[in-house]
Amino acid sequence: MERQNLSQQTAQRLYNMIVVKRRLSPGEKLPNELELSQKLGVSRATLREAIQSLIGQGLLEVRRGKGTFVSEQAEAAGDFGFSALEHIRGQLRDLFELREIFEPQAARLACQRATEEELQAILDRGAAVERCIREGTDRVQADRAFHAAIVQAAHNEYMVRLLPVIDRAVEAAVQSGLQGEQLAQDTLHDHALLLEFIRKRDGEGAQLAMAIHMRRSVVVMGL
Repeated sequence: MERQNLSQQTAQRLYNMIVVKRRLSPGEKLPNELELSQKLGVSRATLREAIQSLIGQGLLEVRRGKGTFVSEQAEAAGDFGFSALEHIRGQLRDLFELREIFEPQAARLACQRATEEELQAILDRGAAVERCIREGTDRVQADRAFHAAIVQAAHNEYMVRLLPVIDRAVEAAVQSGLQGEQLAQDTLHDHALLLEFIRKRDGEGAQLAMAIHMRRSVVVMGL
C-alpha cells in the first residue's frame, strides 16, 4: 500500500470526523482554519489541500461569503469520496507515466526543430504560467498551452496526436487538489530551468529538465 502524504492523511482524518464519528453533521460549518489546523496538528496549507480534496469529492462545500460546510450528501457517504479519489489517482498515475515517456523527447526535438516564432511562443506561454501561479489564478489553460507549444514545435505528427493526454493530465493534476501548493511552487522552479534550456536550444538540457519536472510531479502527488 502506498504511503499517504500529509494532506491525504489529513483528508482521511476529516472524513472520519464527518462520516465515521459524526462529529460534524451535514449542513454544519467547519471550524475556522486556524482552530481546525491546530486541532489536527497540521499547517494551514496542509489543511487547505485536504479540504480542497474533500470539496472536489463533494463531501464539503463552499458557500460564498459564509465559509466551508459539510455537504448534505455526507449523510449517506459510506465510503464516499475515497474510492473516487483513488480512481482519480489511478488515472493520474497512468497519464503521467505516458507523459514521462514522450514529453522529455518532445522538449529535445522542439529545441532542434522550432522556428524562431515557435520558440518565442513557448517562452511567452511559459511566462503566462508563471504569472498565473504568482497571482494565484487558475493556470490550467496556460499550462496546457505551454506544453502544447513544446509538442507542436517538435514537428512530430504522432506526438501532436497525444496532446489530449497532456490536456487531461494538466487539468486532472490541478483540480485533484493533491499537494496543489507544493506542485505550483515546483512548477515555477522546473519551468524556469526548462525555459532556460529551450531559450538556448539545448536539447539535452531541455530533455533532462522536462524529465525532472515529470518525475517531481509524480513524486509530489504521491503517484
